[in-house]
Amino acid sequence: MNKIFDITRKDLLQMVRDWKFVFFLLVMPAGFTLLMGFIFGGQGEIDPRLLTAVIDQDQSALSVAFQEILGTSDTIRIELRETDEGVEREVDNGKAAAALIIPAGFDRRLKAGESVALQVMVDPQSSAGVTANNEIRGLTARFSGAVHTALFSLETYRQVVGDLSADAAQEYFNRGLTAALQAWQDPPVTLEVKDAVVAEADLAAEVYGDNPYAHSSPGMMAQFAIAGLISAAMVLVIERKTRVLARMLTTTTTRVQILAGHFMTMFLMILAQFLVLTLFGDLLLGLSYYEQPWATLLLIGATALFSASLGMLIATLAKVEEHVIIFTMIPMFVLSALGGAWMALEFMPASMQTIGHFTPIAWVMDGFKGILLRGWGLNEVLKPAGILLVFAVVCLGFSAWKFKFE
Repeated sequence: MNKIFDITRKDLLQMVRDWKFVFFLLVMPAGFTLLMGFIFGGQGEIDPRLLTAVIDQDQSALSVAFQEILGTSDTIRIELRETDEGVEREVDNGKAAAALIIPAGFDRRLKAGESVALQVMVDPQSSAGVTANNEIRGLTARFSGAVHTALFSLETYRQVVGDLSADAAQEYFNRGLTAALQAWQDPPVTLEVKDAVVAEADLAAEVYGDNPYAHSSPGMMAQFAIAGLISAAMVLVIERKTRVLARMLTTTTTRVQILAGHFMTMFLMILAQFLVLTLFGDLLLGLSYYEQPWATLLLIGATALFSASLGMLIATLAKVEEHVIIFTMIPMFVLSALGGAWMALEFMPASMQTIGHFTPIAWVMDGFKGILLRGWGLNEVLKPAGILLVFAVVCLGFSAWKFKFE
């Protein structure tokens, strides 16, 4: 046992002396976690609606009510401007999808039953501009309908009760307009068609929860657990190439001790990597890795065992140093892509999800995301951890069978 620890200690000391190893093992996965989380929303709440600049030249009760209706849109978001100066430039350079000018006399003319021409500025070559324009037209038609309903209601009331004072007429009109707008926004009777397909927004919430790092953190840990094997596998290949392993066999050191020592190096290396990165996620990114500590530690251990076994397989197959890089980077990219480390499998077709679960990365992702998003405990992570151990046994068994010491 002491000889195994001696080999492990020698390998670890040899690797940690190289700052590039530490950078690749810890700094790069942390950096990519932040980058991927930022891409998928880590920068905080972003309003995806199309910016529409609004210039209210009327400053009346009806113009304010119209702005409130525009503000309820799921397609556009309005920002008020004091004047129309510069808004055309905003539309031209794409800063705003559209600009809307509510003219003076808007309130008076609508109440008189007259038509009002709104000025809408868009870039007709821009899909965002066309979309915003269509939304503004639709909201304008609905608001116009509500105003006409209120006017019709007021006229009917006058025919019943006779002449009204200006204040009474205004009050009745306001109540009618409010009721018409409320009926449009919250109709008393609705027909709803439910689709069997999960809405994209709901799916995104299921995949990322309220923290986009819940996907990028385990994804980058899984990817760089494979990438981090390069240094450890390289040591083993160099020692075989320079006949260090052959000379060790002339001593009392056995083949099992040599392989176990190098395997232990890879296992401890990945174990330390995951412990540091999960603590980074828990303490700095708001991820709940350690609300279920035993589940997390079990999954970390299973992942480290698989990664170390894969490292031994790489060292077994590689004849020279260049092979180590090839045999590491290709599996890293293929397994990460298929296993959902980059893009969540939930966004992929069912066939790709099935294929993805033939890779160990998919089970790493399932386990950690189950802990982070669904509060999985020890019992729930037994399946992904067990499958990772099966992958580990296969890789390690093949390595022990085929490994050449010279």
